[in-house]
Amino acid sequence: MQKQTKQAGIWRFLNDLLWISLGAFLAAVAIRIFLLPNDLIDGGITGIALILARVFNPNYLSYYLVVLTLPFIYLAFRFIRRTFVIHMFSAILFFALFLWILDAAPPFHGDALEIIFFGGAILGVGGGLVIRNGGCLDGTEILAIITNRKLGFTIGQVVLAANFVIFGIYGWIFSDWHIALKSLLTYVVAFKMMDLVILGLDELKSILIISSKPKELSKTIMQELGIGLTIIHGKGGFSGAPRDLLFIVVERLDLADLKEIVLREDPEAFMAIENLHEAVSGKQSSFAPHRSRRTRKRKFI
Repeated sequence: MQKQTKQAGIWRFLNDLLWISLGAFLAAVAIRIFLLPNDLIDGGITGIALILARVFNPNYLSYYLVVLTLPFIYLAFRFIRRTFVIHMFSAILFFALFLWILDAAPPFHGDALEIIFFGGAILGVGGGLVIRNGGCLDGTEILAIITNRKLGFTIGQVVLAANFVIFGIYGWIFSDWHIALKSLLTYVVAFKMMDLVILGLDELKSILIISSKPKELSKTIMQELGIGLTIIHGKGGFSGAPRDLLFIVVERLDLADLKEIVLREDPEAFMAIENLHEAVSGKQSSFAPHRSRRTRKRKFI
């Protein structure tokens, strides 16, 4: 049993490395072919390395990246976890290697919108694949995590502030705010694409339903939509009367049907609907929201 677990861990690590290498390659393609030839930069440590490459020597971009990232790898080792450090160090090495290999790749020169969109999209997909498989290409995220623990600022606030400073310095050094603003737009495209890769295309919603007829309503939902739900026992804040709440996780496409069923069965029901970034459950978990195998019945008017 222990041997099987060890083998599974090795295969999982190799699978992570495969996807991390693919993500690093895509990020290197975006940098070498789209951003660097058109004087655009990314955010974070990669952005600083690109600034140094333009100021001094673009042939040393890979070296700048590795040297600038080493302190953050040490911080990750001290304050986060060692498994993350291994994935991050692997991602940086792959990224630097592919940047060096693609040094002679033909650049893409075109309309500014094409460069921003395609360069940012490819960069975001690459970065998203790396993060989704436990790695990281940007040392500022490590700094943001530590700052969050020490000072209470959110990770997003720290990363955003650091990137605004980097883009501002870039525009100030070369006295050209157009390239700084174009770089910022590229970063926005990459950030949104990264979110899409990390979170996936499925949009989940979590719904909390308060109804005077919870048993009848839960039975109808399970029969008509074929999805599971959880009944939470609670009581009213003012009345103190006991009541059952229904908690459901559904895909976005099922939300309209769910609301129609709830309001049809209980017009006075209350629903609190939230965006759910991710839902994780074990294969044998009875809490995993799933659709039954039977065909859903729909009413057509």
